[in-house]
Amino acid sequence: MLSVARKLFGSSNDRKIKPMRKRVEKINALEPQMEALSDEELRAKTTEFRERLEQGAKLDDLLEEAFAVVREGSKRSLGMRHFDVQLIGGMVLHEGAIAEMRTGEGKTLVATLAVYLNALAGKGVHVITVNDYLASRDAEWMGKLYGFLGLTTGTIVHGLDDQQRKAAYACDITYGTNNEFGFDYLRDNMKYSIEQMAQRGHAYAIVDEVDSILIDEARTPLIISGPTDDRSDLYRTIDKLIPQLDDETDIELDEKQRSVMYTEDGMEKMERMLEEAGLLEGSLWDPHNITIVHHANQALRAHKLFFKDKHYLMKDDQVMLVDEFTGRMMEGRRLSEGLHQAIEAKEGVDIKPENQTLASITFQNYFRLYEKLAGMTGTAITEADEFADIYKLEVFQLPTNKPVQRIDEDDVVYRIAKAKYQEIIKEVRDARAKGQPVLLGTASIEKSEIISTLLTQAKIPHNVLNARHHEHEAEIIAEAGLPGAVTVATNMAGRGTDIQLGGNFEMRMWKAEDEFQSKHGREPTEEERAQMEAEIKASIEIGKKEALAAGGLFVIGTERHESRRIDNQLRGRTGRQGDPGKSKFFISVEDDLMRVFAADRLNSIMKSLGIKEDEGITHPWMNKAIETSQKKIEQRNFEIRKNVLKYDDVINDQRKAMFEQRRDFMVAENVTDVVTDMRHDVIDGWVARAMPPKAFAEQWDVDGLTETLKNELDLDLPIAKWAAEEGVANEEIAERIRVASDQHFEQKVEQAGAKQIKMVEKQVLLQVLDQRWRQHLQQIDQLRSVIHLRSYGQRDPLNEFKEEAFKLFNDLLDTMRVEVSRILMNIRIAPPPTDEQRAQLAAAREQLLNREGVRETHLDPDTGDNEMTPDVVEGPNDPHAGPPLHQAEADWSKTPRNAPCPCGSGKKYKHCHGSLTGADQQRL
Repeated sequence: MLSVARKLFGSSNDRKIKPMRKRVEKINALEPQMEALSDEELRAKTTEFRERLEQGAKLDDLLEEAFAVVREGSKRSLGMRHFDVQLIGGMVLHEGAIAEMRTGEGKTLVATLAVYLNALAGKGVHVITVNDYLASRDAEWMGKLYGFLGLTTGTIVHGLDDQQRKAAYACDITYGTNNEFGFDYLRDNMKYSIEQMAQRGHAYAIVDEVDSILIDEARTPLIISGPTDDRSDLYRTIDKLIPQLDDETDIELDEKQRSVMYTEDGMEKMERMLEEAGLLEGSLWDPHNITIVHHANQALRAHKLFFKDKHYLMKDDQVMLVDEFTGRMMEGRRLSEGLHQAIEAKEGVDIKPENQTLASITFQNYFRLYEKLAGMTGTAITEADEFADIYKLEVFQLPTNKPVQRIDEDDVVYRIAKAKYQEIIKEVRDARAKGQPVLLGTASIEKSEIISTLLTQAKIPHNVLNARHHEHEAEIIAEAGLPGAVTVATNMAGRGTDIQLGGNFEMRMWKAEDEFQSKHGREPTEEERAQMEAEIKASIEIGKKEALAAGGLFVIGTERHESRRIDNQLRGRTGRQGDPGKSKFFISVEDDLMRVFAADRLNSIMKSLGIKEDEGITHPWMNKAIETSQKKIEQRNFEIRKNVLKYDDVINDQRKAMFEQRRDFMVAENVTDVVTDMRHDVIDGWVARAMPPKAFAEQWDVDGLTETLKNELDLDLPIAKWAAEEGVANEEIAERIRVASDQHFEQKVEQAGAKQIKMVEKQVLLQVLDQRWRQHLQQIDQLRSVIHLRSYGQRDPLNEFKEEAFKLFNDLLDTMRVEVSRILMNIRIAPPPTDEQRAQLAAAREQLLNREGVRETHLDPDTGDNEMTPDVVEGPNDPHAGPPLHQAEADWSKTPRNAPCPCGSGKKYKHCHGSLTGADQQRL
């Protein structure tokens, strides 16, 4: 019935796209009018559109004209004309939805339509890509079109300084990676003035490869962190103990859940070995041994769940993680909570210290900051529910420009991997013999190298594209469409490069010019370049005809991936723009996916059917069974991401409150009222505790209140005398203390001048807020890592986390009020520094800002699965650095040891008033 209804009325997707086709007709009708305009007149349309917006027009009112302008501008600046389906894609993006477009349909060009239209509003448009290469390439490539139409384009990549970032964000359109945008948001909220902030808001963003960024990478939040103590010896000592465990009796391994734990026997054995190694005092379950237990668990995970050449590889004596979704090596990324250090210990390389959180946010909560969000990818429909649930994004499946001619054959399943590999080599040899290009997709570096070895043994020339050879990616992809070419690739998601039958013109041209330069020692003339272009185009045309005649690109999947999307992305590499093509997956019961989820059942079925080890079976039911296994994994990963988000949502409200408050403080010219209210609140709280409303005067803690006011606020007041007055109430005493505190502080204002005090108040407020927020994040991290234990008491860990986090946040606010009041009331105003002292302070600040150790990390807190991929990047901005303060010497002990000394010497605190005396060192 459903099938019949679709034929009669069309699918829901068809009904959503139908109104857009009418708008396409209007855009097409404007084409002759746009063609008649000169370049200057076409560029002037941008100014005209902006004037109309100022006069009250809506962006939607301009859509047809704006899209027609972009199409004409693209024809003139890029030599490309938008197809009708690309115009529909632009409308979907403008509406704030996801456009699912097959590979080769030109997503990069589609984005220009919505980007141009939304950039007219002047609030800035962010185009977010999966890596720096694509961000730079697309910004340069599409920037020609935007520049032609009078708009500016900026690029955010790793390594830019603050001024360069601010300039890029000031452009109409800004390209960059998800990590860079997220880290800039966190960094901006650690700055000390509005002028230093780079981003200017979150109006509209288009996310390229939206499934990769908003789904795959969303399991791991962004974290800016600072270094902790070095524990290299601890990691190495524990690492040596793990091989002594018995896999059968000492550990329990669950590959489905990617979890491993000690059995009771294993725990006793580990406890005994830790005692012998001198790491354990008392029982393993004593509170002071919790760190040892944690590292023993991480060492076990490093050995049993993380494998070289699958999850990571070794490069220059460093553990480099491999992205399971793209197959790329992830430069600078590290696993959290000591897991990366445990792997470094296992591999016997230098161990880098762990980090503590200074600021963090999940991708979900970062992207939900945007007023309007859109995305595009080749594969989104399988995750449509998650996009709707988490991001409120609808998925539109767009039709292809030309009918798809690709043939997707049923999977072939073998009982053993050896038989599968033999059949794959036979298929490759047959395809190559008739001149058909072949792309072999693998799920890991290890498997790609197995295939490569087998192809070498069979004397079949081939190229390998995996994390070891990613620097040659563009060159390998450019040659993958040549007749008879054989390419082995680890995942093809997010490559951003199409395999073109016959070869890639740009790459061939670049190589030809390079060879000409080497041979003749000069660049080719215009005539010589034109001749080279003609020869290369002719060669590509011949190669393309030969490849098409052989059946187009043949994609062979050497195993199924955990996600159906990655399989679909691999298939999508063939059959682009109406070309013929074929895809086929070869599977064995010994493959990781099958072995973990369906091996016993599938093997018994194949045995009962009399299937031999070297015999393959093909049936639609088999495809269905495999897809069911993939759906289970996708659902598990969705639950992991939702779990991360549930916990981060608790912190997100607090984060928003703190960041908004911080911004208000920076914008405000005067925060005197704020700090005065804080001081009064602190005094009221102390009085309420020392003199409870319903207590008798004899029960008041007068001495305690007097001492607190003296120690904390530098107020020496006759509290005992006041309390002895007949009929005096606690409210009256509180009022007298407030007045006395105001007078005390007013003396400092008169001494230093209102202008300097205002500046100091703001500096103190921001510094204390930052310091307390960092401590709060550390407490939250620790709470999150143990809150699951509450489930043993039949309590919901999430509800418990909400309650505890709320209490911690209230404690943070109370502590912040006390600390701000204490610092400002005890502050001593030093005379203005001399020119020489100013120079010393500037030099010290510069040294502090450029020190190593502050890291930006894309990592995962304890989420159950705990499979983390942190992105660690050296950070140019030190979040500890704040304006120098001249405060009371009695309070200098709370100065961070690497911060400038409050005395104004220009030295670090640990090398000045914070240095240890001989007696201190001896005591330690």
